[in-house]
Amino acid sequence: MNKFLTGLGVPGSWVIHDVYGLDDEILSMVPKPVGSVILLYPFTDKGEEFKNKQEEELEAAGQEVSEKVYFMKQFVGNACGTVALIHAIANNQDKIDLDGGALKDFLDKTASMNPEDRGHALESDEGISKAHEESAQEGQTEAPDRETELNEHFVTFVEVDGTLYELDGRRKFPINHGSTSADTLLQDAAKVCRQFMDRDPEESRFAIVALTGTE
Repeated sequence: MNKFLTGLGVPGSWVIHDVYGLDDEILSMVPKPVGSVILLYPFTDKGEEFKNKQEEELEAAGQEVSEKVYFMKQFVGNACGTVALIHAIANNQDKIDLDGGALKDFLDKTASMNPEDRGHALESDEGISKAHEESAQEGQTEAPDRETELNEHFVTFVEVDGTLYELDGRRKFPINHGSTSADTLLQDAAKVCRQFMDRDPEESRFAIVALTGTE
């Protein structure tokens, strides 16, 4: 992931760190500040049922979503990691100085687009596609094709205007998880990650990373 971020033009002062557990003591070892949290979780029937029910309930009841949240849909089959990282960086542009590069070009181009148009713009974005392919080739023996269906998915958690949002390109909209702050983002996102795990207690295919900066 860090190779990919560098290829996109993200400065080296912001990097991805593994989060090895959800206990407070382990979370305290993660470098600060934390800009976002990314969860890798498995596709399961239980998870999909919950996702669909939650979206139906939120559509009926409504929820507040800040206009400042950058959200995009995912249409490229094997791009959930790319979308997760875009969500992570795009919602921290006040903290991360993108000095040129493929990602800054993409964010500038899509700033005024709706989530669907942003997703389609990614399909044809050569700069991000090239960075993805280069990092994928270096990271494993055989990189999966962008249309290959995988059994796991990435979702991003960010803080915008004091609210914790779950951003998933497969969903219809961002999910508002209530109040948080820049200082408590990691702990609050960890609570939601725990809910993902508790819904599938037999599953072990979970992993968590955090986008962290050096002050």
